[in-house]
Amino acid sequence: MTISSGSHRNEPATTADERDMLDGWLDYHRATLAWKCEGLQDEQLRRTPLAPSELSLLGLVRHMAEVERYWFREVMLGEDLPELYCTSEHPDGDFQFTEKATWAEAEQVWQTEVELARQAAAGRSLDLVSQAESHHRGEVFSLRWVYTHMIEEYARHNGHADLVREQIDGATGD
Repeated sequence: MTISSGSHRNEPATTADERDMLDGWLDYHRATLAWKCEGLQDEQLRRTPLAPSELSLLGLVRHMAEVERYWFREVMLGEDLPELYCTSEHPDGDFQFTEKATWAEAEQVWQTEVELARQAAAGRSLDLVSQAESHHRGEVFSLRWVYTHMIEEYARHNGHADLVREQIDGATGD
């Protein structure tokens, strides 16, 4: 089975300027993750078919909501925000959840964080340096670096999503 070719996924123009290219590829990868989750029930989205890994499509969406929030709002804008799913006591909360976790909630949180990330980047120079340092590396980052990292983060996790989706229902697609 092939997942229908997500017509809502558009690659950026091959001659786009740098900003349009970065926005375009990031949006393409965001749409790819949504596409990998399309048409599945909550139970399927919660499945972790690659034992012993805890990877699930629902967990990947929750994780990317955390990542969007962290890089664009906490690091770039210096906002002091509570974690969405992960805490110091439960660092893998994005991937470890109960049967009460739903796609509707996770998708809404993720889409909200995507929109807030877009707003955080809108109109700002790619050379802008973050207001805060990364908790992990203790460094500041340019907005260009954050875009590039986010594209890499989505691309890597979309590869995971490919494998998880194929194990759930046999669906494949680029």
